[in-house]
Amino acid sequence: MLARYPCPYPSEEHPHHVQLSRRAGWRKPENTVVVARPSKWGNPFPLSEYGRDHAIAAFRAMLEDPSTRAALEYPEPEEIREELAGKNLACWCPLDQPCHADVLLEAANGGANED
Repeated sequence: MLARYPCPYPSEEHPHHVQLSRRAGWRKPENTVVVARPSKWGNPFPLSEYGRDHAIAAFRAMLEDPSTRAALEYPEPEEIREELAGKNLACWCPLDQPCHADVLLEAANGGANED
């Protein structure tokens, strides 16, 4: 499981997880892509049904399995790298909790999910 800590040096060289907010005045930072549901980057395994740890484990397994990825019509690793590399990824998950955005950050920036 990934430990979550807010990135102390947000920059293009260090893409990180951004927490979405409905708070008045909040704006999505530049160089940030929303990966929450219902975007194409959303986790197809809802936390409400799977629980946080299982949903993230299922998401990671899905990224690593071409047949499951295809069945769920989730983007391929090449598309993940092309569109998300170097970007901050925004989701509703708290910054101190594991999130599928962490898995996408790894996949997009040369992490463990390469084919």
